[in-house]
Amino acid sequence: MVRPVNFGFNPETAANNFYQQTDARSAEEINSLAQNEFDSFVALLRDQGVNVIVIEDTVDPVKTDAVFPNNWFSTHPDGRLILYPMYSPNRRLERRKDLIEDLMKRKFRVDEIIDLSFFEEDGQYLEGTGSMVMDHQSKTIFACYSERTHKIPLDYLRKLLGYEVVGFHAIQEINGVSSPIYHTNVMMHVGSDLAVVCLDSIPKASEKQAVQKSLTQVGKKVVPITSKQKFSFAGNMLEVGNEGGEKFTVMSETALDSLNIGQIQLIEKYSTIISPRIPTIEKLGGGSARCMMAEVFLPVAKG
Repeated sequence: MVRPVNFGFNPETAANNFYQQTDARSAEEINSLAQNEFDSFVALLRDQGVNVIVIEDTVDPVKTDAVFPNNWFSTHPDGRLILYPMYSPNRRLERRKDLIEDLMKRKFRVDEIIDLSFFEEDGQYLEGTGSMVMDHQSKTIFACYSERTHKIPLDYLRKLLGYEVVGFHAIQEINGVSSPIYHTNVMMHVGSDLAVVCLDSIPKASEKQAVQKSLTQVGKKVVPITSKQKFSFAGNMLEVGNEGGEKFTVMSETALDSLNIGQIQLIEKYSTIISPRIPTIEKLGGGSARCMMAEVFLPVAKG
């Protein structure tokens, strides 16, 4: 997780992230609120024994969205680390060599760095585990196509990883106007036992059925959420674990408050819920709890 130093509203990403809202407060106050929310979130995770690596953002260059590191890199159990092509030019500044070096200093093994940022030259984007929801158990990638999630880099990654891709189109309606959902992890979460998904946002019946079938075939219990719940970041969840083998489903307080009792009970049947309060980050950044966490699957170096 990356602790912000210049958090704020990003007009470049607001073009297709309809969750972002402006705020009249000063930049200093906004960043201070975001830092407090971040620190409280980290404390909640650590209280449950979850190992959290906190990296400080750098003051220069200014990176308003640095708190969402899952978009620019992912790590994998075979020692590969992948860098992704980003839609917004100012978000490309988030790719940091020193962050990768920090992981290696912590005894994680990085055998290969695969840099897909060259796709940016052709206007092709794939924003990490925002654009894709990966089920590593079944080796399946779920991805809704948008201005930030293109088929060509997705297919390139599919071949690299040897995963299957379930691609589809998902839309949201705001003030009577329909538009593509910019990131898959806004409307979908896949854990080891559960899948939380806004099936209502997939208009094409065959694509909706393909998503549902793919999830049920590998034994996931599908928990449907409504479009209204999706707008409260109810699809933006992540399953994490601690060294004791306990499972936790992390979602924001906003997301938890939008769920009904039945949905909560079903999630709690398989995991414990951790729900940080992050309203400033959600409002201005347009991202929620899942976006703030980049999982470390790298093997630990011997010796």
